[in-house]
Amino acid sequence: MVKKAVVLLSGGMDSATTLAIAKREGFEIYALSFDYGQRNFFEIKKAKRIAKFFEVKNHLLIPLRLNKIGGSALTSREIFLPKERGFGEIGKEIPSTYVPARNTIFLSYALAWAEVLRTGDIFIGVNIIDTSGYPDCRPGFISAFERMAHLATKAGVEGKLKFKIHTPLINLSKAGIIKKGLSLGVDYSLTHSCYDPLPDGKACGKCDSCRLRLKGFKEAGSKDPILYE
Repeated sequence: MVKKAVVLLSGGMDSATTLAIAKREGFEIYALSFDYGQRNFFEIKKAKRIAKFFEVKNHLLIPLRLNKIGGSALTSREIFLPKERGFGEIGKEIPSTYVPARNTIFLSYALAWAEVLRTGDIFIGVNIIDTSGYPDCRPGFISAFERMAHLATKAGVEGKLKFKIHTPLINLSKAGIIKKGLSLGVDYSLTHSCYDPLPDGKACGKCDSCRLRLKGFKEAGSKDPILYE
C-alpha cells in the first residue's frame, strides 16, 4: 500500500530538506505551498522548482492574503525588518518577522488535505536550534496541534486516522540540516531563504534568515550556491 504524506513546502532550505527526508522514508509526496502576500515572492517559484525536482505526486499552491491581516515585516513593508543582527541577538525575542499564526494556518490546510487523502502523515520543516524563535516552531505547539487534529476531524474522532506531525529538523542546527540535505541529494540552488530579496532575486545577506543560512553553510564546510547582494 502506498504511504502518502502532505509536506509543507515554502521554497526554503528547511522545507526542501524535509521533503527529501519524507521521500527517502518511502512516502508519496503531496506538497503544499502558499502565496500569502509575503515579501519574498521568489520562494513561490522556488517551491515549484523543488516540487518538480523531487517529482512529487501533486503540488498545491494555495493563495492566502495574510498581508491583509498584517502584523509582520514579512507581509508589510511598513514594519521594520531587522538586519545585520548578531547571532547572540537572533532568537532572544520573537522578532517582527513573525507572521501571526502562520504555521497554525498552514498546518490546518495540510490537515484538511491529509484527511481527504486518507493519510495521517504531515511533514513540516520547523527548527528550534538556529532560528528566530518563532512560537509556532516549538515542540509544544506541534504536540498541541497534533492533539487538536484528532478532535477537529471526522477521521480523528472516528478513529480512522492517527495524525502525526513529522518534524525531522526540529533539533538540528543549520549545518546539520545542510549536511543531511546534501546526503539526500538536495540541490540548494533551487531554494531561497531571504526575507527581503532584491528585485532581481538576489538574497540580501543581512536579514536573520540569510545570516543563519550563510553560517550554516560555513559550518557545514560547503558553499551556498545561491546569489547574494
